Formats: sequence, structure tokens, C-alpha cells
Amino acid sequence: MGEASVKTLETPPANAGGTPSTDVSSPQVTESETRPGSERTLLTRLRSPRRPRIWFEIVLIAVSYWTYSLIRNAVPEQKAAALANADWIWSAERTLGIAVEQSVNHAVNSVTWLIVGMNYYYATLHFAVTIGVLVWIYRFHPGRYAATRLVLFATTGVALVGYYCYPLAPPRLMNGQDFVDTVLVHHTWGSMASGNLKQMSNQYAAMPSMHIGWSLWCGLTIFAVASAPWARILGLLYPTVTLVVIVATANHFWLDAVGGMLCLTFGYTVSRSWYGSLPHHLPRHPEYAGPHPAAALLNRFRR
Repeated sequence: MGEASVKTLETPPANAGGTPSTDVSSPQVTESETRPGSERTLLTRLRSPRRPRIWFEIVLIAVSYWTYSLIRNAVPEQKAAALANADWIWSAERTLGIAVEQSVNHAVNSVTWLIVGMNYYYATLHFAVTIGVLVWIYRFHPGRYAATRLVLFATTGVALVGYYCYPLAPPRLMNGQDFVDTVLVHHTWGSMASGNLKQMSNQYAAMPSMHIGWSLWCGLTIFAVASAPWARILGLLYPTVTLVVIVATANHFWLDAVGGMLCLTFGYTVSRSWYGSLPHHLPRHPEYAGPHPAAALLNRFRR
């Protein structure tokens, strides 16, 4: 028969009095093990969702929008090219039988209260709803905020390329066409590209439409994140109504809206590539990922 082997636990060494020592040392814990995320690579830490800071977000959004407006309005107003491009789009739509903008423009313009409301809608909700959705995500879904914000920023950034490469006049500025500039006709404050405010904005930056890019971003964000059915329905209705508004006020061709959708697709692609997931698939509340690399760098300089 084989010999049985018995394993015994080692007895702790005796102390000075001859009795076994009961002192059991705890395993040594390094500083890196006590600080979650400290062993992550720099890239991983940069790509980890973090709880946003209100002061930083206000400054970032203000500077970003100022930069966007500066660049957009600095694009040369290539009037001849913009009008030629508008004629081409309108001719192509008529050939394909999808040129509905003029009919919608005249039909809605005949209802004064409706077109006046659309003028103010065009001028105000574009900013108010977008900021409202940003604040909502910041407050109630901080883990998804950075990725959602990146979608908006990337969408807006690539739109600037479109303004530079493809100047386009809105339908209301076309020559020889019967579109109604509803802001001028009804004397409403409805567009910085009409009336006394037209010198403050590039009038030939209609492609792509950021009214659609931003409103669709708002709608998809609300639909994907909100839990209340009525909120999700309103989220989908918002970009739909916006599409009607930009066409009815003769500020855009509906193909400009397609351009806005393509820009938004680019924005979601950038965000997913950076964070590894679409914004609504990220945790609602971010996990601790260690100190931000930028903050750590600043602390080194202070020492």
C-alpha cells in the first residue's frame, strides 16, 4: 500500500516567553492597489467616463460655441457658388419629383399664426432644447454625459467642413424662385440670417442643417435614455417638427436635413470609437477611474 502523506500547517515561531506567537502580519498593500484605476494606461483613463464638473462644462460649451460661430461666419460668403449650388439642388429635386419645399412654404405662410410661431421656433428652440438636454444628461445621467456631449461636438465640428466645402444659399435667397422669406414678410424676429441681423451670420451656410443635426441629437438622446413613454414620444416628435419648420420658413432644402443626419452619424461614430460604446449603453453613474491625467499633470507642476 502507498504511504499516506499528511500536510500540517506551520506553527508560528515562539515568542520570548516560549508560547507560540499569535501575531499574523497582514499582506503588504501597495499604494497602487489602494487607488482604483491607478494602474490603468493613460489612454484608458482618458477614455473612462467621469463625473463632469459644472464650471468646466460651462466654460467648454461657451468657448466651443463661440469658436463654432467664429469659424462658421469666417467662411467666405461665396454668393455665386452658393446660388449655383442651390439652383442645382432645386433642379435635381424637381427632376426626381421630390421638390416639395415651395409648396410647404406657401401653404404654411398662408396661416399667419402658424408661420409666426414657426419663425420663433426656428430662432429659439434650436438653442434652448439643446442646452436643456445637455443639462438633463449632466444632472441625471453623469456617466453618459461626456460621450453624449462628444457626439454633439463632433457633429458640429464636421458641419464646419460642409460650410466651407459646399456653400449653399437657402431657398428664400434663390434668384427667380417664388419662395417666401417668412421673417421679412411677417416682421418677426426669427432668423439671424434675415432682416437687420443678417450681417451677423453667414447666409450661405445652409448645408448641412444643424437645426436637424442638433434636434435629432436631442430626440435620439431623449428616446434612448428617458423612461417615461410620453418623453420618448416627444423626443421623436421634436426633430420631425423641426424638419417641417426649416422647410416651411424657406431656410433649408430638405436635403440639407440629410446632410445634418450624416453629420450626426459621424458624431456617433466618433463617440463610439472613443468610449467603446454608444452613450446610452454606458453606466448611468460613472465608476471611479482615478484622478484625471490632466489634473495629475497639473499637480506635478505645482510640486
